[in-house]
Amino acid sequence: MDLSLVIPVYNEQENLPLLFEAVYKTMNPLGKTWEAILVDDGSRDESLSVLMEYAAKDQEHIRVVSFRRNFGQTAAIAAGLDYSSGEIIVLLDADLQNDPADIPMMLAKLDEGYDLVSGWRKNRKDNAVTRNFPSMVANRVISQVTGVHLHDYGCTLKAYRRDVLEGFRLYGEMHRFIPVYASSVGAKITEVVVNHHPRKFGKTKYGLERTAKVILDLFTVKFLVSYSSKPIYLFGGTGGLLMIISAFIMAYLFFRRIFFLVGVTGSPLFQTSVMFFILGFQSILMGLIAELLLRTYHESQHKPTYTVRKVINMESKYD
Repeated sequence: MDLSLVIPVYNEQENLPLLFEAVYKTMNPLGKTWEAILVDDGSRDESLSVLMEYAAKDQEHIRVVSFRRNFGQTAAIAAGLDYSSGEIIVLLDADLQNDPADIPMMLAKLDEGYDLVSGWRKNRKDNAVTRNFPSMVANRVISQVTGVHLHDYGCTLKAYRRDVLEGFRLYGEMHRFIPVYASSVGAKITEVVVNHHPRKFGKTKYGLERTAKVILDLFTVKFLVSYSSKPIYLFGGTGGLLMIISAFIMAYLFFRRIFFLVGVTGSPLFQTSVMFFILGFQSILMGLIAELLLRTYHESQHKPTYTVRKVINMESKYD
């Protein structure tokens, strides 16, 4: 299979006929083998019935995954990736705010040698206060923290080579951080301006509360990307810093005791120094335990500690 479209669906019964029309109009002229994986995320309207109707009409291209209940967009995307078989994966929303007509342009970018092409909704048609401004702030924070600079992490419309999506699982609101994971395995990433349309039917599923979730997930992503292969750097570094602060406080107390005859143990700084030392020592021990767990994880599952783009005149060890 050349290409898989992965489309999460939640209460989009009115948009689905228009979505299928746009998908067929875009995909049929491409001359590629393709499939559309539509994941019904526990819709409460007739979305699943519409999906089943189209799947019955076109068994060659349309596949449907139906959840027992609503698990969220990230889970729907993860399921779509699991059930897809294309060498190239394109993600897009079902609400028609993403335009399937942009897909050929993104595929052309992949042909230039990129591994991931991310959409940028430069002229976004959403509420400026509740959607656009929080999104702009979140994008800047994510770019600064992760080092992967994109204007629009929240745009679902993205095209990937399958090999950069392997080796990690998606949880929480992690789907927006896929470019960060891909970058950690050496993916070449670019961003292109895509169309964005106002929603015709239904209502948005997200509000301001999503921004808080994204920021919390950012902590997890930063840890996994920067320290998952060497957790002692985080725990040991933090522990070492606490022990150094403890040593400076203790040195100050002894200096004051010797030259100014001020008691050491009666000062609150003494308890602070002891507490910092204990916390620092415990942090280092946690880092060592994390290193043991990491080695158990890699060695028990034969997980490589590197990623290979390609090999020449030999077979890959992990095919």
